[in-house]
Amino acid sequence: MVGIAIETQTHFMADSYIQMSDEFYKSLPKEEGWSKPIYKYKRYWYPGNYLPSVISFQQQFQAEDTDIFVVTIPKSGTVWLKALTYAIVNRARYTPSSNSHPLLTTNAHSLVPFMEAQLYLHNKNPDLSKLESPRLFGTHIPYSSLPESIKDSKCRIVYLCRNPKDVIVSFWYFLQKFGAKVEFDQAFELFCKGALPFGPYWEHVLEFWKLSLELPQKVLFLKYEDMKEDSNLHLKKMAEFLGYPFSSQEVDEGVVDDILKLCSFQNMSTLEVNKSGRADFDGKFANDIFFRKGKVGDWRDHLTQEMVEKLEEITKEKLDGSGLML
Repeated sequence: MVGIAIETQTHFMADSYIQMSDEFYKSLPKEEGWSKPIYKYKRYWYPGNYLPSVISFQQQFQAEDTDIFVVTIPKSGTVWLKALTYAIVNRARYTPSSNSHPLLTTNAHSLVPFMEAQLYLHNKNPDLSKLESPRLFGTHIPYSSLPESIKDSKCRIVYLCRNPKDVIVSFWYFLQKFGAKVEFDQAFELFCKGALPFGPYWEHVLEFWKLSLELPQKVLFLKYEDMKEDSNLHLKKMAEFLGYPFSSQEVDEGVVDDILKLCSFQNMSTLEVNKSGRADFDGKFANDIFFRKGKVGDWRDHLTQEMVEKLEEITKEKLDGSGLML
């Protein structure tokens, strides 16, 4: 499973659709300030160009019990999680230490494509039935807005969250690569009031946290900081959850370490495909925009004490009684 080739159908952004969308957009709350306007749809904010694909995904997608979904809010370690998931599931076919592993020549977003930003972006109903099982998909969409077929199936969801202080810093830098004019103070305020793509942050995280407690066989909830601190332990948890546990022989032979090395920030950020390649998103983003530092605690160099206190107070209030600590 190297890359995802989808049979295309008629482009669904017809004039009538656009006209309907104009009226639809006008009916939604709108927030300016990021690189593009975002619109509030069913409690969450979405980039305007992704809303049609989000709705098409909700209406058309048919989940299979063997599907695997990698879910994050933007700038929470998405590329890393996609790469780890792909390497775990496909290790029998592609030895992690091999010089010909797909992750060495193909961006993780092409191997584990986004629903809203790739597969459904220019195709209202892509034919996904021919994809090999297990199908690996990615999304930033909150659980409450996922298709009912996902909720009704036995498919599995791996969710990765990250400290909100690092998320806002990483997201702001990410937007600068698109020429966004938003100042950091303005971006911080937008984040705090929940107005960011696929936000509010806290509600997004809480949906998957609560579900992981109710349905632990369906949702594995991971923290970026924990993954960084003990990658070996959490990779084994991922493999067990996904139904691809490491054998004692694999552990002894260093397969776990090989996957961690293959998918490490240090390795992936220096690969030619991730330095000069272009991802198959709307606008054909350069792959290097997905890599900056990949570290924990970078917020200390950017947030004022007042900002830290405000964000921590919001987080405490939002997570109160949930049992989740960030």
